[in-house]
Amino acid sequence: MTQPEIVEQLLELLSELTSDTEGYLERQDDAQLWYNRGYANGMAAALRQAGLGERVDALIGVDPYENARDQDHLPWGKAYVHGRSMGEREALDILS
Repeated sequence: MTQPEIVEQLLELLSELTSDTEGYLERQDDAQLWYNRGYANGMAAALRQAGLGERVDALIGVDPYENARDQDHLPWGKAYVHGRSMGEREALDILS
């Protein structure tokens, strides 16, 4: 698989995860939803680091949680942080 194909797959997954996790802020009972949203935002950060910020910004907006991480100490916030870390790391691994 070529680098452009990989990038397209990552962007497609980013879009899908972001769409599937809409409304996660109101769902503190669903840590998996928070993890998935964190994963998507981690992927977005990795893609931006790889110089694909314009493509990312065309797909998704800035997540409200990215601006105010005030729930990191709560179970759902911990799931988000872990997901974000994994999404960023794995996307960077794939892109390198």
